[in-house]
Amino acid sequence: MKTPVTSTSNLVLRQEILGARRFSNYFWATITTMGGVGFLLAGLSSYFQKNLLIVSDTTSLQFIPQGIALLFYGVAGSLLATYIWLTIFWNIGGGYNEFNRETNQVTIFRWGFPGKNRRIDFTCSLDEVQAIKAEIKEGLNPKRALYLCTKQRRNIPLTRVGEPIPISDLENQGAELARFLTVPLEGLV
Repeated sequence: MKTPVTSTSNLVLRQEILGARRFSNYFWATITTMGGVGFLLAGLSSYFQKNLLIVSDTTSLQFIPQGIALLFYGVAGSLLATYIWLTIFWNIGGGYNEFNRETNQVTIFRWGFPGKNRRIDFTCSLDEVQAIKAEIKEGLNPKRALYLCTKQRRNIPLTRVGEPIPISDLENQGAELARFLTVPLEGLV
C-alpha cells in the first residue's frame, strides 16, 4: 500500500490524501456495473420476450416472479454502481494536510459531496496544536488513524478513511509530523 505523498521543506510539510480514487473503488464500481446491467437486461429480456443479453437467453423466464426479481436486483445494482462512480468522479475524501511554519498555519482540506459543504477546509494556528494522537484499535473492524489535537480539545482526523494503514506507516507519519510541529506524539506505547 502506498503512503500519502509528502512534500517537505524546512518551512512547509504537505501530505496529499487519497480519496475515493483508489483501485478498490474502481474494481467494485466495475463489478457492480456489470452485475447491475446484467440483471437489468435479464429482467427486461424476460418482460419483452426478446433476448437482450449476449451470454445467455432469459426469454424463457416468466416475468412474474423471476423477471421482476431480476429487474429489481438490476435497478438496485445499477443505482449502487452509479453512487460508487460518482464518489470516484467527485473524489470524496481526497485533499491534503498542510503545515506551514512560514504563515504559522495548519490547513486541512477535503472534498465532500456536492452542496454547500463540498469544500471542507479547516485552518488554525500552529500555536493551537497541542499534540499528534495515534489511535490504534485492532479486532474485527480495525482502526488506525492520526489526529491533530488542538488546545480546544478537538481531534481533527489527518489520515484517510478506508482500509487501515500499516502500523509502521502510521508510526512513521506520526513521528515525522510531531517532529516537524515540535509537539508530542500520543497514543503509541
